[in-house]
Amino acid sequence: MLKQHYPFDPSIKHHVLIALGLAVWVFVFLFFTEPLDVSQLYLNEKLTYLPLYGLFGSICYLICLPFQHWLSKKVGQWPVWAELTFISFVIIIGFMATRLVYYYLVVDSDPYAYTISYFATAIYLPAALTVFPIVAIGRWSFGKYKEKRLENDKIEIKGTGNYESLRLQLNDLICIQSSDNYVEVTFNEGGNLKTQLIRNKLTAVEEQRPELIRTHRSFLINAYHFRQWKTGNRKVNVMLTGDLEVPVSKTYQAAVETAVNSTTE
Repeated sequence: MLKQHYPFDPSIKHHVLIALGLAVWVFVFLFFTEPLDVSQLYLNEKLTYLPLYGLFGSICYLICLPFQHWLSKKVGQWPVWAELTFISFVIIIGFMATRLVYYYLVVDSDPYAYTISYFATAIYLPAALTVFPIVAIGRWSFGKYKEKRLENDKIEIKGTGNYESLRLQLNDLICIQSSDNYVEVTFNEGGNLKTQLIRNKLTAVEEQRPELIRTHRSFLINAYHFRQWKTGNRKVNVMLTGDLEVPVSKTYQAAVETAVNSTTE
C-alpha cells in the first residue's frame, strides 16, 4: 500500500495557495478554540499574535518544498510513503517554529511557560491532527486535478486491433520506427526509455499525428526531443533524448530542419 501511487502536483503556484489556506485555517482554529492560553488575551492581542502562528505555519510549509522537490527527483513517481514522509517533515518543522513563536513571542521566555513535552503532546499534536488534514486534502485535490488535466491532454497512437493503442503525453513520445506490419513507439516513462509495438503502418500513424516529423521512410520523430545533428560518411542523423540516433534522408532533411528550428527557437 505504501508503494502505491499518490496524486502529486509539483506546481509552486498551487503549493503557495495551500500555504495561504494553511495560514488562514491556523488563525481561525486558534481564534475559536483558544488553546495556548489564548482565552487570556484581549481581542487586539489575538489579532496581533494569532496571525503569527498562521504566517509561520505557511512559511514552514513553503520552506519544506525544496525537500519535496529533492524527494520527488529521488523516487520518480510519487508513492504514498513519500507523501507521508513529506507531511511528517512539515509537522516536525511546524512544531519547531510553533514552539519558538510561543516561547519567545507570546510568553516572552516566561519561566512558567509550558514545557516542550506538554506543549508537544497536549497542544501541538491535537492542533496538528486538526490542521494538517486540511493540508493533506489540498495536496490530494491539486494532485487529482493535475492528473485529470494530464489525462485529458494525452494523445493516442492507435493500432489496427481493437485493443492496440498507446495513450501518453505528446512530450513523452520520442520517436516511432516502422517494423514490418508494426510500429515501434519509443517514449519516456518516469525518466526511463520504453518501447511498445503496435500493429499499424507508419504512414497511418503519420496521418493520425501530423505533429510528428518524418525523417526517413522508417522513422517519425517528435522534434521536442531533438538534441543535436550528427553527420559523417555522407549521412545525416539526429540525436534525440536518451542518445537515440535516427537517420535523416535527403528527401526529408529540409522539413526536419524547419521543424527543429521552430521547436528550439
